[in-house]
Amino acid sequence: MGIHRLNHAVLYVSDLDRSVAFYRDVLGFRLVPMTPKGSHGAAFLQAPGSTNDHDLGLFALGAQARPSTAGRTTVGLYHLAWEVDTLDELAETARRLTAADALVGASDHGTTKSLYGRDPDGLEFEVVWLVPADRLDDAALAARTRIGRLDLPAEIARYGGATRGGVGISVPA
Repeated sequence: MGIHRLNHAVLYVSDLDRSVAFYRDVLGFRLVPMTPKGSHGAAFLQAPGSTNDHDLGLFALGAQARPSTAGRTTVGLYHLAWEVDTLDELAETARRLTAADALVGASDHGTTKSLYGRDPDGLEFEVVWLVPADRLDDAALAARTRIGRLDLPAEIARYGGATRGGVGISVPA
């Protein structure tokens, strides 16, 4: 069995229109017209630049849905992580999440530079830029054992805002 990437994620949400608007307006996903006939309360979205059929499915439970207790009182998924190509894109994502009052954290994991956000239902996600394989050095590799504060301007100065991330790791060289 050769699993090599996550194809799509499906989330249960309380308000479908609100969630579609968030993922569209804040993260740039686009609505894909593929909801099965007779099915109400579902939407499928594609991430910007994706060649996937869809990257995110949303299924509405309605206003009576209670918040997820995963990670607090029950087991469950903590978050999904989406990758961006450049640090400039990560910086723009930080601006958009901040404007939507949805940015809840930013971390430097050495080999990855990460933002953490929450959608309107409080479901957490990560947006990440991966240091390209040819730019990995001993300092970046050693930093994987800690979680540091992300200094995005410093990372842009170090790697360049337009440097394509993940090359040689998640993107073939």
